[in-house]
Amino acid sequence: MKLALLSDIHSNRQALDACMDHARAQGAQHFVWLGDLVGYGADPGYVVRQAMALVAEGHCVIGGNHDALAVHPPAPGDRAASTVAAQGAGWTHNQLTPPERAFLANLPLVAEVGGVLLVHASADAPERWRYVDNEAVAGQCLDAAAQRPGIRHVFCGHVHRQTLYYRGTGRGLMRFAPQPGVAIPVAPRRQWVATIGSVGQPRDGDPRAMYALLDTDAWLLRFERVPYDHAAAAAAIRATNAMPDYFALRLEAGR
Repeated sequence: MKLALLSDIHSNRQALDACMDHARAQGAQHFVWLGDLVGYGADPGYVVRQAMALVAEGHCVIGGNHDALAVHPPAPGDRAASTVAAQGAGWTHNQLTPPERAFLANLPLVAEVGGVLLVHASADAPERWRYVDNEAVAGQCLDAAAQRPGIRHVFCGHVHRQTLYYRGTGRGLMRFAPQPGVAIPVAPRRQWVATIGSVGQPRDGDPRAMYALLDTDAWLLRFERVPYDHAAAAAAIRATNAMPDYFALRLEAGR
């Protein structure tokens, strides 16, 4: 089975459409969204409706921290309301219908598909939203995932960068920087943790959208970068007259 792994869409309609079209053209058979469907971007309703349609068709969607914030945004004056993550959460909440909010509220934090574990943050404490951004945390994530029978691969979002970790002959994890479009053998004889990057908010200085493809028959993983109209996505943010301008600037700079 060929899985398309998408995460951190962040209400970016243009980036989402580009990645979904690209994945379908590559023969993706099953779609997995790893959380943070909303937040930062201008089209939360559109993205959530696409997710609802995918789930109805039997695909997999899990929840992230921005999805939880959109359901229960911090009240004005609350200290949490001043965080970057919370800015725009109230606006996003108001753009969603009650059924769309209920959908986000009921998303699982962890799922298994095709013999792999899927989680937005770290598998050892999904609800704490820990970033899998170094070998130590990746090891803790993998140790927790390995408690599940047959699990050798963990795929995470949240970090907005594409990285692969693997466990060699010792207990420590090795970090590997993947190249876009180059297939990597990820045989189950080793254990693997991957952060698949962000569809809608890349932060490595490259504005192209990110996602990954996993072939669970050949056990090949390919990280992808997809050009999209980030200028249109940035303009849509500015057109809301409610979101901070640096959300748009981030899309233009890939930061």
